[in-house]
Amino acid sequence: MSQAGPPQMKLDLSLPSVYREEDFLVAGCNSEAFRWLDRWPEWRACGLIVSGPPSSGKSHLAEIWRNKAQAKLVNGRDLLSNQDGFNDPRESVVVEHAEEADERALLRIFNGVVEYRKSILLTASSDPQFWSIPLADLRSRLMSLPVVKIGEPDDLLLQALLVKQFSDRQVHIEVSVIRYLVERMERSFYMVRRLAEELDAMAFREKRKITTVLASKALEKLMD
Repeated sequence: MSQAGPPQMKLDLSLPSVYREEDFLVAGCNSEAFRWLDRWPEWRACGLIVSGPPSSGKSHLAEIWRNKAQAKLVNGRDLLSNQDGFNDPRESVVVEHAEEADERALLRIFNGVVEYRKSILLTASSDPQFWSIPLADLRSRLMSLPVVKIGEPDDLLLQALLVKQFSDRQVHIEVSVIRYLVERMERSFYMVRRLAEELDAMAFREKRKITTVLASKALEKLMD
């Protein structure tokens, strides 16, 4: 009777989120947002909205600005109407996933920012004109802010992002494999991260280097 081997340990190969300004890759699709944040505190309005697709660098930009402005960070998904701690912020604020925040809680933050002459940065997946905002006062506040959009990456940025993803994981990958991926992958920030995660995991499981053959398998799996 054969004995079952020990259970395989499932490793978490995801990377911790460490956002440093020197690591942000500025390109055509995000340069306007980067310049806007760099111009603070010379903004004419009390805040700014940065919109863009998932994994496009909104959180990275928000963290750069948060450190610069010494702002508090709020996740809109956790912002509830009964959270009195955010009534009158006496410091600048970053609200991530702002389109998912409770309206009245977000309005209280806005009112505090205006009252104390601080600044607010909101990140979202879309322009506020596409949000559902029944609260008229909040809609007015949001529509008064400039909106800067992060677009989809071009081929040069995709290459640079893939190189960085694998470098952060301390995984060697040939330039020819990077080019192979860029020529065939979905043009999105999200797919860059998913491909790096998948190829890192596949290479670990199969105990082999990342080649175009392995890259092809990862692309087929993720693009089904």
